[in-house]
Amino acid sequence: MNQSFYHKLCITNILNGVAEGLSKFSHPSKVVLIFAAAEDDPISVFDPQNILRGHESKLKEVFHDNQDEWRRGIKEKISNQPQGYMVPENDLALSGLISYGGCCKDFFYQMWLTDHHPDMCSIHPTERWLEQAACLLVHDYNSRTAAINSSDYVLKNYSLQAIADFIVDERDKNLGFDSKILIPPILNNILNISKTREEGAWARGTLFFTDPQRLKEISFITKIQKHERPVTSNVKHIRKLLVAVENSDRKLVSDGCTIIGITDSDIPDYVITAQFSGDHGFLKLGTERIASFFDGSFHSTTREAKMVELEELLLDSDLDTEKSTLLFQVISHLVHSAGSGRHGCTLVIDLNEMPVHLSGHVLEPSLSLLEPKNIKLACSLLKIDGAVHITSDLCIHGFGCLLDGKTINWENMARGARYNSALRFSADYSHVTVVVVSADRPVSIIYNGIEINAFSHWRPVYQYTPEPVTLKKYLNGVIL
Repeated sequence: MNQSFYHKLCITNILNGVAEGLSKFSHPSKVVLIFAAAEDDPISVFDPQNILRGHESKLKEVFHDNQDEWRRGIKEKISNQPQGYMVPENDLALSGLISYGGCCKDFFYQMWLTDHHPDMCSIHPTERWLEQAACLLVHDYNSRTAAINSSDYVLKNYSLQAIADFIVDERDKNLGFDSKILIPPILNNILNISKTREEGAWARGTLFFTDPQRLKEISFITKIQKHERPVTSNVKHIRKLLVAVENSDRKLVSDGCTIIGITDSDIPDYVITAQFSGDHGFLKLGTERIASFFDGSFHSTTREAKMVELEELLLDSDLDTEKSTLLFQVISHLVHSAGSGRHGCTLVIDLNEMPVHLSGHVLEPSLSLLEPKNIKLACSLLKIDGAVHITSDLCIHGFGCLLDGKTINWENMARGARYNSALRFSADYSHVTVVVVSADRPVSIIYNGIEINAFSHWRPVYQYTPEPVTLKKYLNGVIL
């Protein structure tokens, strides 16, 4: 096999694995690699999705304008390192991207970057994912063999191990002892518990895993006798025990192998915490979220709509900054309430001086959303069929409103009446944004008849595999 073709195959194979794996862990994700395999090689860019466009000035500053200084710095870092040892490189700090870079004697420099989705619990598992990609590339690139499909498979299914790698790193840095807790089995047990029902109900409550030597720091309400302590791999038994701590401040405590007892103390730092919330839950390190879990897998999402596009629309409107910020906070609260309640709703955000006329229940006087008691009422109004009409003075003008409009060519019959009615209505009225929350949690932000948070320029790399180009050509506008 031609050497240059083999090297391209290595890069493409690993990039595909990372992109597919991260797309399952987060949202559809694009990945790019900046690299120089040998110290005298020019910096090259492999960016099939063109996600570096807009960052040219930063790339030019780092890799082109100070090229000699940059190369000397890399050489100094790896000069005294053993063969195969990778030295982490500084983050490029490109807006909207997560990165991991490294340099070593076997592969002079590489920097992996991917999308930083706004609803991520933590970027650290993704960083560990990119680190694994970097290590596998060094191995595959220098192995001189075509048997590289295993790297693709590893990276497609790396979510649990990426989380485990981050937890191990953090605990090693911050605990003053060598932990004997095995992280991957604990993570598998958490997933299995989350999939186990007790009398038809999903698990609720908190379970945390601490090291045996830290048990004396915990104030227990009660403990289970040593010879009767259930092992954590017995997920049906653990699921039953969670009933004792659901809907309370109590927590189950495990030493990683068995359930020790029940406590109502605060959760200690750097323990592995599983917060079960019915059909989903959150994995934490202490009290800091790392990931969510549902449908038998770990995910990066916070399960809360960030609605960045709506925030930008409001900030660009004629409203003053304070009012637009308040309106966004109110809308976010209402959307999160509907998402938590697992019911769909429609919000019409009307910034016209004279509110548009909607058929429905018009309120006299309008209901001010600046009063906390009215926010609770508004959350209840969302459950009633029809849209809630919100005006620029932060008031509910009406509820149970029907949205109508003329047929448009880009309707999506797969999305249902609520969504398509919003498309039609917003196409007919200016200064109106419609937020549609589906019962299965997706949030659509519709303005001028267009869902503005639905655009995706993702292209499967399997179907389109360009050649890596030098950074000089990339900066000159070469499109991959």
